[in-house]
Amino acid sequence: MTPRGITFDPACQRCDRLASFLADCRRERPGYHARPVPPFGDPDPRLLVVGLAPGLHGANRTGRPFTGDHAGVLLYATLHEAGVSSAAASQAADDGLRLRGVRITNAVKCVPPQNKPLPAEIRACNAYLAAELRALPQLRVVLALGRIAHDAVLDALGARRRDCPFAHGAEHPLPGGRTLVDSFHCSRYNTQTRRLTVPMFRDVVSRAVALAA
Repeated sequence: MTPRGITFDPACQRCDRLASFLADCRRERPGYHARPVPPFGDPDPRLLVVGLAPGLHGANRTGRPFTGDHAGVLLYATLHEAGVSSAAASQAADDGLRLRGVRITNAVKCVPPQNKPLPAEIRACNAYLAAELRALPQLRVVLALGRIAHDAVLDALGARRRDCPFAHGAEHPLPGGRTLVDSFHCSRYNTQTRRLTVPMFRDVVSRAVALAA
């Protein structure tokens, strides 16, 4: 079991499949981070952005959530436009970018094969998300990028999924006066198919930032 107070374990190997996949990645791509990816941003945020998992050639390569892939291009540009990121693009973990009042994390901290974590892997990692949520006293808003992130947040807080159905732009009250805001994930697939457009994403991020403020 994950100790109650641990929000992140850089050496975690709780999931055999993910640990094996990361080990293979380190051998095949020695320049990659290829380990659990830590949260990034303000250590005491009012807004927490929760994604699915590191991308193989994005966060798994750079070691920073949403850095180095298409989803991150849209996310950081939108956060910068909302006035909470010091730069519009996140290039590398040491590029000096700073987030103000915002923190980014993932429901699953290790890259999964085909970007598809198994239900057991999502459950195994949920204790870290639960600990992180407990450790953020100023947190007012959680922005969930996609249904898996949405469900992970509810599970971490002990909330019932049926009381908070996922829908883009939906807002759900959470324990402690917090609010869960839903968005379709800003993945390349969703933007190319126009399930999620730039204006749609801009609006939901702006709403989350405003609620947090």
